Amino acid sequence: MTGKAYAIQISDSISIRNCKNNFEEELIFYDSDELFYQRFQGQYIYVFKYGVVCFYNINKEEIKQICQEILKYAKNIILEDISEHINVVVGGTTNKVSFGTVTLKKFNVESLRLVMLNVSQSVALDNYANISEQILEDTRLHTTYLEEKGKLDINGVNLKKYIGRVLNIKNKISENLYIFDSPDVTWDDETLNKLDQNLKRVFDLKDRYRSIHDQVEIIKENLELFKDIMFHRESSKLEWIIIILILVEVIDLFIQKLT
Repeated sequence: MTGKAYAIQISDSISIRNCKNNFEEELIFYDSDELFYQRFQGQYIYVFKYGVVCFYNINKEEIKQICQEILKYAKNIILEDISEHINVVVGGTTNKVSFGTVTLKKFNVESLRLVMLNVSQSVALDNYANISEQILEDTRLHTTYLEEKGKLDINGVNLKKYIGRVLNIKNKISENLYIFDSPDVTWDDETLNKLDQNLKRVFDLKDRYRSIHDQVEIIKENLELFKDIMFHRESSKLEWIIIILILVEVIDLFIQKLT
């Protein structure tokens, strides 16, 4: 038996509570971060709060319809195609994971859920990598200007807005990077734990996670620099205002004495 797990990033986030209360499919597993449904026999849907939905054995037209339904509970729709799939073959001599295919010795829901979870995490990493790389490139433009001109090419309110925007994105990434821990179900089952580790290795989740984390740290350091420059600039302005006020007061006193 062969099937396909297909994951797609449809939005920045999905309200798990609203989806759970309104999405009419058979709910098999849920927590505050994810919902796992069985649609028809052999068809499954996995919904994650970080905006990814994964499908198993569901055709493209049905996927489009289901995505439209789930988008009712989503925030900030993503139009860019960020997706990934992996073929699932059931009936091998042992569980085996290779590039593009995972072979299961026998079908069980927990093994399939692990496969769908890992391909979904891979899609989420692609999304976060795109975001962090764009922020890093924007930051690099500002630091290059600072190196060449000795000052930032953005100031005042615009600089504060930029820092706020970058911090919001950084926080969003940081909030969801915890998802790449192994699920509880793998702790007490050696077979599932081995399958999970092999999936993480094939999808290169740990190294990609580490790369995004390092980029986030670089962005954080640059933001600290920008804030320091902004505070120094504001402090210098305040000092000049005080100096000018004192000078005006001295001149006023001098004029009064002359008159």
